[in-house]
Amino acid sequence: MNRKLSVDVSSEIGELQGVILHTPGAEVENMTPMDAHRALYSDILNLDVARKEYAQLCGVLSKVTKTYEIKDLLYEVLSKPNAKQELINKICLHEGAMHLKEELGDIPPKQLVNTLIEGLTLKRNSLTSFLSNERYALPPLYNFYFTRDASISVYNEVLIGKMANGVRDRETIIMEAIFNHSDSFETKTINPNSSIRSSDISIEGGDVLIARDDIIVVGNSSRTTTQGIDFIINRLCSKNLKKKHHIIVQELPYKPESFIHLDMVFTFLDVDSCMIFEPLILRPNKFQTVLITVEGCKVKEIKNVENIIVALKSLGMDLKPIYCGGTKDPWTQEREQWHSGANFFAIAPGKVIGYARNTYTLDEMSKNGYNIIRAKEVLSNRVNIDNFNKYVITLDGSELARGGGGARCMTMPVSRKPVKW
Repeated sequence: MNRKLSVDVSSEIGELQGVILHTPGAEVENMTPMDAHRALYSDILNLDVARKEYAQLCGVLSKVTKTYEIKDLLYEVLSKPNAKQELINKICLHEGAMHLKEELGDIPPKQLVNTLIEGLTLKRNSLTSFLSNERYALPPLYNFYFTRDASISVYNEVLIGKMANGVRDRETIIMEAIFNHSDSFETKTINPNSSIRSSDISIEGGDVLIARDDIIVVGNSSRTTTQGIDFIINRLCSKNLKKKHHIIVQELPYKPESFIHLDMVFTFLDVDSCMIFEPLILRPNKFQTVLITVEGCKVKEIKNVENIIVALKSLGMDLKPIYCGGTKDPWTQEREQWHSGANFFAIAPGKVIGYARNTYTLDEMSKNGYNIIRAKEVLSNRVNIDNFNKYVITLDGSELARGGGGARCMTMPVSRKPVKW
């Protein structure tokens, strides 16, 4: 039996030891233009192109760490009769589909994996279903390749996401089942649905960044509410921590959609640098930055601060901001931010992955000592990344970027080595 991997994430940049991925499948192709807006997309994707681009991400990560595919993990769960029945019950109850319980229970585990992710076609066996405009009895999980959002590794626990849109709720139910029942991970899950005020709570992983073992940076966005952030704070308080912990909260605009999560405007790159969308993070604006200090089991202080960079510096993290889209042209900054130009995923300090299309951002990183390496060169073994201390591995992203997320959005780390600050 494989030894379980203990969940342990105390930074955004520690050397990666395990990451959860989901290769886009038929669920993406099962979306029509009519469904796109409801599915939280502004366009439909070409699956063949998206899968080729995603294969670069998966291939690079497989070279440097242990990767876990959601379909494999879900199969582990569904192969256990009791866990299978529990998961089916939860999904049917949540989606008002108890009439499907017996049908889903009769589907073999391997096929059921696909059904729960790619959707169950509506049977036209009644007048109501015959006249329905819906295509699916259980809709596909169009967004599941953004594995970041539905579950969040916070130190040695997994916080189950509380999605802002019900179309993504099944993702969280599946991820909770994986962490509770698969043989791959050792952890404890924390579910906001257990809260008395859960109706006000939403928390998505793109808004939660673990800066250090005592600092969390959280976006207050269209997807993560103040009540959701309070849930995280209360969880820290309940642990009666021996040392101070700090939560930096950044308000975000609800529009445009490119500001969906904090990691679309701010990500960590190294022990001494970060990527920012400068107009929002540094320029004076109406969006507040708040620093909250927790000590023991109480909130000790809440105060406004100038910005995230200033707040981190006051806590001993002096980071140089690198500008998404470069420093010269606001229009270029906006264009590259729109296509996830600030959304980087670290595999180790100073070693990150992002999109090749954001050339002005990459130029800025090059000026700051990062070697720019194409994923294709890594996968073909033309370049050995072990020969570089700092680099950006660039993915082709003509199609994936249109889905509204970047490398950080598509990765859910479960373990990282400690960072030597």
